[in-house]
Amino acid sequence: MKTAIAIGAHPDDIELMMAGTLLLLKKAGYEIHYLNISSGNCGSVEYDAATTRRVRLLEAKEAASILGAHFHLPLCNDLEIMYEVKTLRRLAAIIREVKPAIVLTHSPADYMEDHTTTCRLAVTATFARGMPNFQSTPEQPVATYDSTIYHCLPHGLRDSLRRRIRAGAYIQTNAVHETKMEALKAHQSQQNWLDVSQKLNSYLQTMEDMSLEIGRMSGKFQYAEGWRRHLHYGFCAPDTDPLKDLGNDYLIDQLYEKSLEEGF
Repeated sequence: MKTAIAIGAHPDDIELMMAGTLLLLKKAGYEIHYLNISSGNCGSVEYDAATTRRVRLLEAKEAASILGAHFHLPLCNDLEIMYEVKTLRRLAAIIREVKPAIVLTHSPADYMEDHTTTCRLAVTATFARGMPNFQSTPEQPVATYDSTIYHCLPHGLRDSLRRRIRAGAYIQTNAVHETKMEALKAHQSQQNWLDVSQKLNSYLQTMEDMSLEIGRMSGKFQYAEGWRRHLHYGFCAPDTDPLKDLGNDYLIDQLYEKSLEEGF
């Protein structure tokens, strides 16, 4: 069976920007996996770090269950996601165990470093899947196979310098929007935290608005998620694009593709 893994920084990142695509891949016959690098322990103004970590672990497990995904335990704490070898070895072990044909992860440019560092770790851990001289923790057998990486749009659909980011392809998520919403609702502890820390008056409305805006960007879909495909070197054949397995729910932006060739 083909496998796909979503790798987010914090509990709820997958639900906000990636879960619709993950659900559709499951419907298309993929075994799906769910991993947050961080425990989310800093995401509260009500509880201490240890309590927040426990609460958010239960919420993330519930969200993964709603999505029908295999759950993987987090690797570190908030603001401690560093591009360093200990975390990289642990993530490489998960990649080698799962053997994903598809890796969904954050944008290389996003509003906070936990997201961008998670992206870097996911890319390197996938690159190292067939390198016997790079030891994972725990040790896992290496293997060479095509693995295609896709980067979701950044939160707010802009990079850290406020520039609007355009997707290279869009996934229509109408059919799974309600399930995606239910998975996000599992993170009940986050509404008050995001009200205080990021002035998001409605956690669920934020996801709704972004899904609708990405749909408008597609020029075709109502609800959508946006993706940019990583360069193939070291990962897969040049034209490998397994999200095409989603058929009519997958739309490539031809203007974006043209812009890649023109270099702007």
